[in-house]
Amino acid sequence: MILPAWPEALGGTAGGSGVPGVRPEAPGGVAGGMGVPRSPETSASHYHPFSCFRPSDVCRVVTFAGYRVWWEAVRMDLDAYVGLHRAEWARLEDLVRRAARPRRMSGVELDELVELYQKAATHLSVIRSRGPDPVLVDSLAGTVTRARSVVVGARDPSWHVVGRYFAVTFPAAVYARRMWFLATCGASLAVAVALGLWVVHTPAAYSGLLPPAEVQQLCRTDFAHYYSENPASSFAAQVWTNNAWVAASAIAFGALLGLPTLAVLLFNSVNLGIVGGYMASCGESSQFFTLILPHGMLELTVVFIAGAVGLRLGWSIIDPGPRRRVEAVAAEGRAAVVISLGLAVALAFSGLIEAFVTPSSLPAGVRIGVGVFALVMFVGYIRVYGRRAVAMGESGDLDKELSADLAPTA
Repeated sequence: MILPAWPEALGGTAGGSGVPGVRPEAPGGVAGGMGVPRSPETSASHYHPFSCFRPSDVCRVVTFAGYRVWWEAVRMDLDAYVGLHRAEWARLEDLVRRAARPRRMSGVELDELVELYQKAATHLSVIRSRGPDPVLVDSLAGTVTRARSVVVGARDPSWHVVGRYFAVTFPAAVYARRMWFLATCGASLAVAVALGLWVVHTPAAYSGLLPPAEVQQLCRTDFAHYYSENPASSFAAQVWTNNAWVAASAIAFGALLGLPTLAVLLFNSVNLGIVGGYMASCGESSQFFTLILPHGMLELTVVFIAGAVGLRLGWSIIDPGPRRRVEAVAAEGRAAVVISLGLAVALAFSGLIEAFVTPSSLPAGVRIGVGVFALVMFVGYIRVYGRRAVAMGESGDLDKELSADLAPTA
């Protein structure tokens, strides 16, 4: 579409160059004698009352009356341009609205959506350059932006991301470290059992670790009273905070070669083994397991996973394998963040069980059954979703794109 030439009465020519005897070049060349290459569609739209041809030339300023005549011509041309393409913009808006449910769109409509988006983006550029109308530009820019989100695929920061995290990212990260978890779990439980048997069968250990009076108080009141001395809601929050801190510490300490992580795991195993040994020595082993198993099965599993993640993080510093050390540590660190968030959710469930189920008046079999159910659901969830995600090539990284975000080296 060609704009009216700059009026000859104002010093221009029929070609619109503004200098007698000089005409604008063909589309794709220099539009309007301004010395700026233009596309075929926009070349004729950039005639301007200030005409410059070469750096050595002098721009000639025309009168205000001449500018007004020229601008009215441009305005008429822009209205015609908008009228020509308005139907396409309306159709694009309709397709964008329908794209909220893309399964209801045919392949032809999807192709049309892409084509109209590309055209509208070009139209927006043309309108901006021809003398922008703010209302028109804002309206068309909104349409183009929405269409781009549909065509390109904007990242959805809402529930889709959360859903993918729990269905793919978190279980994949845990499942990929299952061997580390099994080794950590086995070693920790072995230490706890060994210490418990040592307390039961070694009189020196039984009498040397705690005074007899404290042992009797532990067996008669303190152990059971611990789970019921505070209101259930506040106790659940307290337990969740404490356990989440332990798990986070076990993971974070992996950055120190995993040595403090070993200390965290050892402390938990020692505490569990010694208390269990004293309870068994007093003939209260059934009470011990009745109060530990409902919440402890899930809780200890989570702590062992945290320890395994921290140990693997520390080992990646010592032995990065085929990867560069910085790559290995970065990947394990990102996976540690992924896992720590998911473990915090799992610990919230174990905290609820510890506060509302463990000290309840339900039969012991029911309470232990609740703990078994929680453990089976968690392990089954990790196995099913994690195995599937790993088989699809997922590694549990925060973002696959980050795995290539490395500084170049010489």
